[in-house]
Amino acid sequence: MFVLISMVMLCASTLPEWKAAETLNQHRIMEAVCIGWFTVERTDQFLVSPDKCEFVRRPLNIIDLLAIMPYYISVIMTTLTGENGQLQRAGDTLRVLGIMRIFWVIKLARHFLGLQTLGLTLRRCYREMVMLLVFICVAMAIFSALAQLLEQGNQDYSSIPAASWWVIISMTTVGYGDMYPVTVAGRILGGFCVVSGIVLLALPITFIYHSFVQCYHELKVHSVRYTRRLSAEFVS
Repeated sequence: MFVLISMVMLCASTLPEWKAAETLNQHRIMEAVCIGWFTVERTDQFLVSPDKCEFVRRPLNIIDLLAIMPYYISVIMTTLTGENGQLQRAGDTLRVLGIMRIFWVIKLARHFLGLQTLGLTLRRCYREMVMLLVFICVAMAIFSALAQLLEQGNQDYSSIPAASWWVIISMTTVGYGDMYPVTVAGRILGGFCVVSGIVLLALPITFIYHSFVQCYHELKVHSVRYTRRLSAEFVS
């Protein structure tokens, strides 16, 4: 519940309507409550953890620390120095680090089987993911170089890095339309780019899909067994 509240408040605080003083004060109160809850939670988990070094090294705990500490530091700095000067600019940097609270949504994975399946699939299929990334990078290097060569008079393709943006949105069939070839040769190259993107993206997807189905089945069986064991212990 606190994760959801924190995510909603973090997203809503970026709305222009939330810049009013009354609304801003309400947001600060809710932010303080959520930060206090996560602080107590992490402190309790640290105190009862049998291996505190391992607890500190966990990625999610590091994210929690980086997300919580800027709030306390900014509060202390505001209290001691006010809202002006170089320290205020440092406080802005701390608030930027505070945006890492968005990663708290990963905490919901412990309550949803789908998110657990996604995480387990990514861990098991990291080789396929790397292979997919390599395919895209190689194709992007080739097509961006050719596009820059064929579209000499087009300012959108003034460099290979600029053409890489067109290649990546074409290979993924997004096609924003902000960049497009104007020469016949460039349009033919764009067609090959789109078709090759579909083929290259489809090659590793089959392996990832089968791994996802397998992980989902394993986690579902484990969840059922765990529920039955708890029920048996409760009855006994």
